[in-house]
Amino acid sequence: MTDTPARLLSLLSLLQTPREWPGSELAGRLGVSARTIRRDIERLRDLGYPVEATLGAEGGYRLVAGAAMPPLLLDDEEAVAIAVGLRAGAGHAIEGVEEASVRALAKLEQVLPSRLRRRVGALQSATIALTRGDGASVDPRTLTTMASAVAGPERLRFAYRAGDGVRTRRVVEPYRLVSTGSRWYLIAYDLEREDWRTFRVDRVAEPFATGARFVPRELPMNAQEFVRRGLRGGETYAVEVTFAAGPEALPDWLREAAVPGTGGTDGAAGAGAPGAGAAGAGTRVRFESGDAPEWLAARLALTGVPFTVHAPEALAAGARALGARLAGAA
Repeated sequence: MTDTPARLLSLLSLLQTPREWPGSELAGRLGVSARTIRRDIERLRDLGYPVEATLGAEGGYRLVAGAAMPPLLLDDEEAVAIAVGLRAGAGHAIEGVEEASVRALAKLEQVLPSRLRRRVGALQSATIALTRGDGASVDPRTLTTMASAVAGPERLRFAYRAGDGVRTRRVVEPYRLVSTGSRWYLIAYDLEREDWRTFRVDRVAEPFATGARFVPRELPMNAQEFVRRGLRGGETYAVEVTFAAGPEALPDWLREAAVPGTGGTDGAAGAGAPGAGAAGAGTRVRFESGDAPEWLAARLALTGVPFTVHAPEALAAGARALGARLAGAA
């Protein structure tokens, strides 16, 4: 990479990941010499970015919190506003932005000056957010600690409370954070049990990155699928639904499952969502789900688009039951 400005931006992007980068690894990533990396670090420092170096045969660099926000990024008010917004999005698993919120929050808090951290903490403690579902929100600091350990990668130690109330101490190799829209889950390799495990983040306490690095193992399947199977004891089922609207009216997770060139509800065997009626020509979606049918019916209804369930019958039954409960409440 011979273009110096482009190389500096790439270097800065790497350093914003909350971990320490050996000089040799940075040189390898950018395709330059270790000497060039040292010069580029000095250039970033001249621009006001607080890059800290550690001594040793390899040497390492990391972006740290300075006396002020790095220039050309955010002023104090913008930094506080964004940090508070990201904490809200991360802590309450707002569907569609939750994982991006955690990644951005981890980067921002890595360089946020202490005076601004105090302002963010004071504002956060003085406000109350209404949550949906069972209100199983998590502390954003827990999420950022886990996100940093995943990015490291660093082994993680924490206390865990299982569904039956049993409390244990775990040491894991964190792999990925996954949000279902209502809860956060950590996928990790449990060193004591020598197997992959899924942990509900709202049941985690005292997470601590040990500093011990590891080579990430390969998860035997897609991370989202691993969580779904864990929630259903490994079982999934095929879903087929038609919505009375075009794909553009659907959220991303349903738009991606749309069947090209299909429409109509001929042969519908299921039941519509509350108030749906016949969907008519629209968008048919097919996907695999590990969610409880009752919860999936509620998620489909929350799109605000009338729909008809074709399969499975358990989902149709869940939609009928949800409709009856809502009708009774009204």
